[in-house]
Amino acid sequence: MNKYELSLVVNAKIEDEAKNATVEAVKELITRFGGNITNVDDWGKKRLAYEIQKMKEGYYYFIKFDGDSTTPSEVEQRLRIMENVIRFLCIRQDA
Repeated sequence: MNKYELSLVVNAKIEDEAKNATVEAVKELITRFGGNITNVDDWGKKRLAYEIQKMKEGYYYFIKFDGDSTTPSEVEQRLRIMENVIRFLCIRQDA
């Protein structure tokens, strides 16, 4: 099992209910593909470095998880088509 960190930026123009549903859907994706979530950091609403899809702010989340080498690619495939996810980046953490 490898350790990964998923950085997630969620649309700031949506309701809290939709935002929480989006984050829960991402967590469910990770566990569905064999990942084990170890930590979720909610950094709240932050200003983006540059405008993305005419948005200047987004909600930042950092999800740490353990998983096989195929888990990140499966999760990223599904994140690409999620409407409320503006940006994401999954990196492997070395020991």
